Amino acid sequence: MPIWNPRSVNLPLTEEQLKGLLRRYNKNGDSQLSREELREAFRRLGLNFSGWRAWRALRHTDRNGDRFISEEEME
Repeated sequence: MPIWNPRSVNLPLTEEQLKGLLRRYNKNGDSQLSREELREAFRRLGLNFSGWRAWRALRHTDRNGDRFISEEEME
């Protein structure tokens, strides 16, 4: 699989790109993205208000309320 460069991607992201985001920015290897990991991912994508975007992503995606986005929740 080719290396995914987030700065070369147009938004919105495909499912495969989202899974690549999960793998790339999941710093502790737990297969979930925390708000801090999401904020860093959005910042590196060059998006403004990365903290706010991370909060919104969690609010809309975190179905089980554990404050993380898992690979299953990305689907």
